[in-house]
Amino acid sequence: MKASVIKIDPVNPDKKNIAAAAKVIREGGLVIFPTETVYGIAANFLDAKAIERLYAVKARPSVKPFTVHISDPDMIRDMGCVISAMAEKLMARFWPGPLTIILRSDKAEKIGFRMPANKIALELIRASGVPVVAPSANLSGRPAPVTAQDAIADLGGKIDMVIDGGRTEIGLESTVVDLTADPFKVLRAGAIKEEELSKTVNG
Repeated sequence: MKASVIKIDPVNPDKKNIAAAAKVIREGGLVIFPTETVYGIAANFLDAKAIERLYAVKARPSVKPFTVHISDPDMIRDMGCVISAMAEKLMARFWPGPLTIILRSDKAEKIGFRMPANKIALELIRASGVPVVAPSANLSGRPAPVTAQDAIADLGGKIDMVIDGGRTEIGLESTVVDLTADPFKVLRAGAIKEEELSKTVNG
């Protein structure tokens, strides 16, 4: 299987192409797309088969959960998570942007959320109308891709569609912070430094 590749202007995303990619996600397909950090693979969080396929495509252990990418903070509440005062501060300062926050749901599950600062990503999530998980578009253990070509080289034959939105701006993965702990815990160092997080939370 060869993925179809569509080029989209990152400054002025074409709504028709975005809608086509969103339809693929809703119907259980996998779509590679750009964020401001690295390229990710979008899948419908509510589709168990799509999630199972995503784990297989990435060769990722099933014990490692995927982050949910959102276009609006209300989606966090829709998924049964409480936005703490600490989360409010970090979201106000760093979203949209390269920060993933982990919150606890009303089912006592930990769920990671990120709102990317990339027009293509935000429009795609919005158009999909479903919670979208989006790990980096590489095989587990391989470098995260910063161009569509990098992602295609790793996974092109296993994906339904690729959005080529040019080179990513940051090229470094998001910082992942667990807000279910107090004080918070950085689980993955990334584009935002721990000192910046501490200054925001304690400021």
